[in-house]
Formats: sequence, structure tokens, C-alpha cells
Amino acid sequence: MERAVIEVYSWPTPNGHKVHIMLEECGLPYRVIPVDIGSGAQFDPGFLAISPNNKIPAIVDPDGPDGRPISLFESGAILLYLAGKTGRLLPADTRGRYEALQWLMFQMGGVGPMLGQAHHFRIYAPEKIPYAIDRYTNEAKRLYGVIDKRLAASTYIAGKDYSIADIAIFPWLRSWKNQGVDLADHPHLKGWFDEIAKRPAVQRGVEVLARERKPLLDEKARENLFGDTQYKRH
Repeated sequence: MERAVIEVYSWPTPNGHKVHIMLEECGLPYRVIPVDIGSGAQFDPGFLAISPNNKIPAIVDPDGPDGRPISLFESGAILLYLAGKTGRLLPADTRGRYEALQWLMFQMGGVGPMLGQAHHFRIYAPEKIPYAIDRYTNEAKRLYGVIDKRLAASTYIAGKDYSIADIAIFPWLRSWKNQGVDLADHPHLKGWFDEIAKRPAVQRGVEVLARERKPLLDEKARENLFGDTQYKRH
């Protein structure tokens, strides 16, 4: 029986790549529907019906838990769903599962938002605000330090096995230079990073839509991502 193809609404960002990598690691068939966030495609009514927070990624699985289609937004929720669907990349035992979940939450509540702010104020903000640049650069360095310390004592983020915690964190660290961080200052993290980067599924995942990515330099893109368009009711 032919497996249902999961539709992935995405763009080549760290959060998008988290889901691309997970799908590749699990070997699930999927089809990518590009959502060009610079052009404002995230505000299309069809996409908002799937992702009401107007953020990528989102998925539609025709073969949901009860045999009916299910749509999901929020990359962390999608990782958990795919892990549950396949029985992979999340420990089955209760202790191991919660150890992985705490690091997934660490990424969702800390690594993603804080490194995103570092990107914004260091690269995209029209006004260079020293306080903001220092604040988020220092926080980026602190978070890298937390991860480095963890990896000094653990093969992978959540323990001895590769999991959704590694998949969630890795794409955000690919832009370490833009975050004002030097990987050489974090040797345990660097060793882990280099190992993850060599995984064939990871290499395939980060190439998804990579050719579509473009510098966010024009005013329309800035307005769609950072301006008043974000705050209109759609």
C-alpha cells in the first residue's frame, strides 16, 4: 500500500529545516509547498487556515492518528507528532522521553527566540542599537555555553542517542557567525555539530528550498517580516 504524502508548508529557515531533517531521518514521503515569507505568502488565507500564527513550518498529514487528515503548526509540535507517528527519535522509556522533552523545550523557549533576536539586531534591524546587540549576543554565547557543558557529559543533547532534541537545536547553530559566536570556544559543541552535519538525512534536510532563500534586503521583505504587516488582522 502506497504511503500518504505529507504536505510541508515551509521555507529555508532554522525552524523549517528542523521539520525537513526530521522527515528525512524518518524516511517519510513528503511534498514541500514553499511559503515565501519575504513576499508575504504567510498571510495568504489558505496558509492561515493551517497555521493561524502566520509562521512556518506547518504540515498536513492525510493519514492522521484516526485515519483522517490532520494539520499542525509549531515546529516543536510537528517534531513530536512525527516522532509519535514513526516511533523514532524520542526515547520510549518515561525518563528518557522527559529528558529529551526538556531539551526540546529549551530550544523552543530559549535557543530559537534568543538567537532569532541576535540575528535581528545584529543583521536586520535598520538601526544598530548597541544595547540590544550586546544583550542578545551575550545571551547567544551563554546558550552555546549551556549546550557545550551538556555535551561535555553526554554524547547527544538528550543522552546517549540522537533524538528530536538534536534535530531541533542543530539548524539554529548553523548561523553561529551571525550570532557573534566562535565555535572554537565551545569544543564539545563543535564536535557534536560537525558529527550531526555529516548525517546524510541532515544534509538532505538543510538543502530543502535552500536555493529559494534570498537576502532580506528589500523594503517589502522587511515590512512583511518586521513591519506593521505583522500586526494587521488577516
